[in-house]
Parts: sequence; C-alpha cells; structure tokens
Amino acid sequence: MKKFIFTNIHSLIVNIFLLFFLLFAIQNSQEKKITKIFNKETIELPISFILGTSLVAGSLSGSFIFSILSFKNKSEED
Repeated sequence: MKKFIFTNIHSLIVNIFLLFFLLFAIQNSQEKKITKIFNKETIELPISFILGTSLVAGSLSGSFIFSILSFKNKSEED
C-alpha cells in the first residue's frame, strides 16, 4: 500500500511542477480560442494552455489508472 501511495504522490508532484512551468511559459501567448465543455463556452484561453492542461490531465489520469491496475494485479497474485 505504501508503494501505491508514494507512486501516486510522485506522479502528482511531477504533474503539478509541469503545470506551474506551463503557467510561466504561456504568459506571452497571443493566440486565444474559446472551447466548449458540456455545451458551455469558456472564456478565451491560450491554445498552449489548453494543450498543456490536457497533457497534464492525461498524464495524471494515466499514471493513476496504471498504478491501480498494477496494484490489483499484485494483490491477486498474493
């Protein structure tokens, strides 16, 4: 259980670092778009922010899913 928690905390810290780096890097981005989420329009956001947050969200959810599946496989073997 400790390995499961430490792996997820490590992944969370790395992804938060990537998100902060993303926020600092896109400050001068000029091209902005409106996105639709659940039939609602958002404010104008820089394209790099939209792409970066989707990368971070995919990385975070992928690491959580992988750790859950590997934890279940190890518990079934015992």
